[in-house]
Amino acid sequence: MKRTLFLITVLAFAVSVGFAQPRPMDKSAPVGNGAKSAPATFEAKYEGGLFGFSSKETGTLKFDDDNERLVFYGKDQKEKFHIPYKSVLVIYPQSKSVTSTTGNVVRHIPLPGAGLAGLLREKRRYLVLHFDDPDVDAKGIVNFKLDNKELLDSVIFSLGEKAKLTQRGDAFYRARSRDEI
Repeated sequence: MKRTLFLITVLAFAVSVGFAQPRPMDKSAPVGNGAKSAPATFEAKYEGGLFGFSSKETGTLKFDDDNERLVFYGKDQKEKFHIPYKSVLVIYPQSKSVTSTTGNVVRHIPLPGAGLAGLLREKRRYLVLHFDDPDVDAKGIVNFKLDNKELLDSVIFSLGEKAKLTQRGDAFYRARSRDEI
């Protein structure tokens, strides 16, 4: 009786260990998340991250497919900077839920119940782009605030396709070669 119970326990343990082994990712999964193609130009707010451009600025991002780069134009419609598609390492969405400006102002009014205005929240959506700067031997991270989730998803998908990146969930990345590992 004790031997049988011991053998069943050992067998159960061996089976559970066999199923706990990591499995390689399925590379045959279809690429695409149903996002439609992004517009050639769209409004974005540069939030920072590029060397030499420290101030936040509202402007326009443009896919320059002829020169294979993503270009940011300032309010004056002059080119501020560009990032070549081949320099893009990782792109992904980021969202942050924050109390709106109106909620912050109303919350501080000395009236009963005004504190509930702090519950007025808005979701801010960001395009986060990691890149290898071609001008200096450094890597950088650039953040752009976009208006809505649909635009953000389509921009990430389009840029991922144009930069020939590999998709992983909502993000795209440039796979390292075996020599780099």
